[in-house]
Order: sequence, then structure tokens, then C-alpha cells
Amino acid sequence: MGIILEIMLQFGMLSLVAFGGAGAVLPELHRLAVVTHHWMNDATFTHLVAISQATPGPNAIIATLLGWHVAGLSGALAATTAMCGPSSLLIYFFMRFWEKLHGTRWRLIIQTGISPLAIGLVLASGCIVTRGADASWGAYGLTAATVLIVLNSRWNPLWLIGAGALLGLAGVV
Repeated sequence: MGIILEIMLQFGMLSLVAFGGAGAVLPELHRLAVVTHHWMNDATFTHLVAISQATPGPNAIIATLLGWHVAGLSGALAATTAMCGPSSLLIYFFMRFWEKLHGTRWRLIIQTGISPLAIGLVLASGCIVTRGADASWGAYGLTAATVLIVLNSRWNPLWLIGAGALLGLAGVV
């Protein structure tokens, strides 16, 4: 199978389960790109995730960057189309059905079940990025402290990013 077709098939399937966006399927993107296909190593994957998070716009930019790294412009276009197209079509048609369920018990059950799933997928994504980015016990400690603070307080994450940057500049982590 050609690389472009492989990218479209894999990313297209992932788009259908990307509750919360492409960031929610980072562990599977990592498995595909690093472990299964050996398109890149952990460090490259982590750098592409960091670039995608630093750029304005949707978090699906990670698909574009992975596609670009693997197969240039055609890979970027294939990955972006595959990551956005199937899920957009599914949601378009699903919303007609979903609105009919307004106020029903089934809608509440589905919403209650999907919320922890999306949170778990995002936390799993964070674990993948942490393994590729943290190089010391101090960095792992800073990451763990940040997660605990974010999950248990109302602090704006930008303060934590700033604190992490200061610790990094000071050579603490």
C-alpha cells in the first residue's frame, strides 16, 4: 500500500474516535508513527506535538505536521483531510439525530460516559508527550506537580507554564 493511502486510511479511522480532537488520539498517533511504521523517533514526535500546540488554530495541526514529516506536502494534505473529513461528515449527520434526543435519558447517559473517556484520552496523550520530552527526575516531578495542580485547582495553566519556564531557565529542571 502506498504511503499516502496508508496515511489516509490510518488517520481517517482515528478521526472517528478522536473525542476532544486530535490531541485525544496522540497515543495512537505515536504508536503508528513511532512504534509501528518507524516514520520517526520519540523526540521527533514530541517536537512535532510541541510545534502543533504552539501554533494558533485547531489541534488537528499535529496530523498535518506528521503527514508533512512522512511524505511532504502530499502527506500533509492527506493527513489533514483524513483527520478532519470523516469526523466532520459523521458529526454533520449525527447532529440531526442528536438534537432529536434532547432532554432524553439516553442523551444524558451518552454525555456522562463520553466525558471521562475524553479526559482519559487527553491524559494518555500527556503521558506520551511526557515520556518523549522529560529527560530528568526534576522534569518528571514538574510534570506531575503541574498535572495535580491543573486537576485540583482553578489556576490558569499559563501561570504553570511560566513557572516551568523559569525553573528551566534557572537550571532546576
